[in-house]
Amino acid sequence: MSPRPPAQIGMPAGDIETPALVVDLDLFDANLATLRDAVRGSGLRLRPHGKAHKCPDIARHQMAAGAIGLCCQKVSEAEVFVAAGIPDILVTNEIVDPRKLARLVALAERARIGVCVDGMAHVEGLKAAVAGKGVTVDVLVEIDVGQGRCGMPPGPEMTRLAAVIADTPGLVFAGLQAYHGGAQHLRQPEERRAAIADAAAAVRRATALLDQAGLACRTVTGAGTGSFGLEMASGAYTELQCGSYALMDADYARNRFEGPVFAHALLVHATVISTAVAGQAVLDAGYKALAVDSGRPVPFEIDTDIIGMSDEHTLLRQPKDRALVPGDRVRLIPGHVDPTVNLHDWFVGVRSGVVEALWPIAARGPGL
Repeated sequence: MSPRPPAQIGMPAGDIETPALVVDLDLFDANLATLRDAVRGSGLRLRPHGKAHKCPDIARHQMAAGAIGLCCQKVSEAEVFVAAGIPDILVTNEIVDPRKLARLVALAERARIGVCVDGMAHVEGLKAAVAGKGVTVDVLVEIDVGQGRCGMPPGPEMTRLAAVIADTPGLVFAGLQAYHGGAQHLRQPEERRAAIADAAAAVRRATALLDQAGLACRTVTGAGTGSFGLEMASGAYTELQCGSYALMDADYARNRFEGPVFAHALLVHATVISTAVAGQAVLDAGYKALAVDSGRPVPFEIDTDIIGMSDEHTLLRQPKDRALVPGDRVRLIPGHVDPTVNLHDWFVGVRSGVVEALWPIAARGPGL
């Protein structure tokens, strides 16, 4: 991590060094409140996904807004969040490296820790890791509800795996992981409704089998920013894992939403460094500041478009109404928030045009 943030508390937003991740704190607060209010009264728990922001400060704000804990995707992320005082962490992934399992189990001395499995090899690894440690780890069986990535189908093998977990000292069968990531970016509401209806049907098959086997399933966790209202309405879930809602990105903005809409609280600030080529302006932010796996960033509140990108540069078409000149600031909506955040060391929080907060992205990097 760079020890030097791109701004100082109290400086004008226009003086932030670029490229920089800048959070509009009013919109950020509003996004947290919007999700909190949408979930209130539903009986569902909110467990935001920390992989979206990798930032303990944001995690603390989410806890203050009603979250019961966080999700994360890597043991290294879990270590950062536990060190920051987050009391309940679920690793929504399968872990196989014995060294990582040992580190995960060590965290259970300081926080409630959960992890996902989808096969007997994962359970055997956890069994070895917890042996003699005097701690317990929550274990959720991941089922495939349409993502086609990790997860086993609901069926007898799933039930047998849950029973083995329940009978293993140091392990607690805590329920099901049932996340449909692909449904988050289906653009039309009817597409998302159909996908989550199928996911909920798979959950019901799985919970019925567990019930028949006498295995209590206290948690069914899943859902994301693009579909959480559907999981909430299905009656099949007990916990929501929304992540991008706090900051948002251009990819989610392409969805047609029914229900709550979240604001673009996160923008990448960039500076025009060259206008030597007629008709274009070059920014000081490229692929190393902006992930493009879900498409290019989108210029914010300026009538132009991106005509090219490279490692350190983004090329804009000169706007028709006012030509950009070197030194001008341009704000960009990232295409995909998670990997864009992972490219930076700091969030700069701004309110009313003034820098109010500097939040280190302490869990960034490839992780282990």
